[in-house]
Amino acid sequence: MDLNSLLETTVTGLGYELVDVEMSPRGRTIRVFIDAPGRETGIDVEDCAKVSNQLTRVFEVENFDFDRLEISSPGLDRVVKKEADFERFAGQEIQIKLRIPHNNRRNFQGQLLGCKDGKVGLRLEKEDTELEFNNIEKARLVPKFD
Repeated sequence: MDLNSLLETTVTGLGYELVDVEMSPRGRTIRVFIDAPGRETGIDVEDCAKVSNQLTRVFEVENFDFDRLEISSPGLDRVVKKEADFERFAGQEIQIKLRIPHNNRRNFQGQLLGCKDGKVGLRLEKEDTELEFNNIEKARLVPKFD
């Protein structure tokens, strides 16, 4: 089983959502970002400890070698990767970077309108636009502070 499948299976099995995974250049540090959809309080230290303990045991059984495991919440400026996430966070401010320019632009920021049929809707200052989901290199929510 590859690392992503192993993480997805373990994290979802514990009742959390796997948001993102980062690895250090040599693969010695693994950062796992988790969320608890439907729970207003988000992720706390106990959640991180629970996932960390379980993953450590799973890695031992699977003989997966690493030096350091970090478990974290995705934060206010969370990464948005899955099509379902683009639907879930509709109405929020988002920054999107494309692989291939759209209308001579690679960077966009605006209100997320959702995702349908492989296209992500975005309300910009002067117009609405649709971006190809498969062309998105990176997307993050933009936190609002009142």
